[in-house]
Amino acid sequence: MIKSLTKHGNSAALVIDRPILELLGANIDTPFEIKTDGKALILTPVKNAARQTAFRASVEKVGKRYAKTFEELSK
Repeated sequence: MIKSLTKHGNSAALVIDRPILELLGANIDTPFEIKTDGKALILTPVKNAARQTAFRASVEKVGKRYAKTFEELSK
């Protein structure tokens, strides 16, 4: 499927058709995580925003706590 961007104020918007939203189990109120690899845009519906926020906080905490250990393991 090829889509075009739509002007939305000073921004550009991408309209996601209902069948695609249904396939993803998403709706108008579903937040999406947006990532890019520099060439592609990756949209992922967030099923439980609070859970994802808590998970990211935990990963960050572990990363800080064991930074030196991870650095040594990578050698």
